[in-house]
Amino acid sequence: MSGLFSILGSTASALNAQSEAISVTGNNISNVNNPDYSEETVDFQPLAAVETDDGLENTGLSVDVSQDRNSILDQMVRQEGSLTSGYTAQQTVLQQAQASLGENVTASSTSGSSATTSESGLSAAIDSFFNAVESYAANPSDATQSQSLVQQAGVLTDRFQQVDQNLAQVQSGATAQVQSGVTTVNGLLQQVASLNDQINSLQSGASSGSALQLVDQREGVLEQLAGYLPVTVTEGTSGEDQVSTTDSQGQSVTLVSNATVASSISLSNGALYAGDPPDALGFSSGSLQGTLTASSGAVQSLRTSLDQLASQIVTSVNAAYNPGNTAGGNFFAASGTTAGTIALDPNLTAATVTAGTGGSGDNSIALAVAAVANQDFSTAGGDAIDGTITQAYAGSLAGIGQALSTANEEVTDQTNVQTVVTNERASVSGVSIDQEMSNLVTYQRAYQASSEVFQVIDDMLNTLLTDLSA
Repeated sequence: MSGLFSILGSTASALNAQSEAISVTGNNISNVNNPDYSEETVDFQPLAAVETDDGLENTGLSVDVSQDRNSILDQMVRQEGSLTSGYTAQQTVLQQAQASLGENVTASSTSGSSATTSESGLSAAIDSFFNAVESYAANPSDATQSQSLVQQAGVLTDRFQQVDQNLAQVQSGATAQVQSGVTTVNGLLQQVASLNDQINSLQSGASSGSALQLVDQREGVLEQLAGYLPVTVTEGTSGEDQVSTTDSQGQSVTLVSNATVASSISLSNGALYAGDPPDALGFSSGSLQGTLTASSGAVQSLRTSLDQLASQIVTSVNAAYNPGNTAGGNFFAASGTTAGTIALDPNLTAATVTAGTGGSGDNSIALAVAAVANQDFSTAGGDAIDGTITQAYAGSLAGIGQALSTANEEVTDQTNVQTVVTNERASVSGVSIDQEMSNLVTYQRAYQASSEVFQVIDDMLNTLLTDLSA
């Protein structure tokens, strides 16, 4: 009879093992479309055998559940995701900057960038202004022409100011986005620390249950974190992850150590800081750095070039219009030498504008102002720009257009790389629905077989006990 009870016990353990295997398989199938989930596998192990009068007897079956997670592939996915997020962030800011110009900028590998003039763009305002000057020079006594000139000059200054304001809003928006990202990052660091604590508690036996799903959840949080800034993850012996990044000197800065956030990050004067005491962080990927790079790089360069262009127009037109530098006789306000401050001289009106100083019909001043449009400037000679005004503005458009074109290419290329790495990880740790369905059938049949054995032994015991009691 003891043999029957032994078989009954081992069969019961086999039922439990097969039941758990079915549960694991069902969990795998339910998470087939979860990108953070790593496939769980079951490993059947015999329980310790015991010595009996009939020799060694197997006491049953146990099952160990593990994950097909590859830490190297996880780190590669985080790394490539961080690069993709950085390039995408740059692309977004540059697209906003280009849109704020009101010009249709295109880029090609052979001609760099070109702009298709729109009526609301600065290029059209520049052309319209100098065309109005030429029309005024051709007919200086026509009041309509003088009115048109002053009107077009006002449009030019307004357009400069509007473009500069638009670009300033792009930069302030980028700063706000980074600040919001910093808040999100610090929240994610707290989540990693909390998950570390829960995982350690489960793996150390302080709490009951499996930590595998928490490990999946933590990996998802780490990949979100890597989208904002590049991180290096080191797993401890107790299953806790240490998360770090790098400062501007290339030194490691610990952000999360076990269940503790060692350092939050902060934004100050356009730079990111972390550590104790805070050090400037230095990295080239992640959406935070991508946003800052585009804002302080290509967008700021565009604003600077527009300031230089405005300064050259104000200086050159005033020199041609008021060669004697007579007080109150300028065309543009002398103090407004940036794109954001360029303005007409307060004394300039359709009634006061002049085409020349030699009496009726003199158009010498108007001709001198018109000639500014075709003047070839040189920074080597002390000018603010190189080339003509039109060429200088085209160069500004080429800069932002090329920057955006490069960002577009980088996003496309990096997205492809990320897809390859993600698919590689999925082939290792992802769920194969075909394999899981095959496993499910196998475990179900094993469960049914164990159940039948259990029923047979139970019936035999019942019969035996009935006979003994008769």
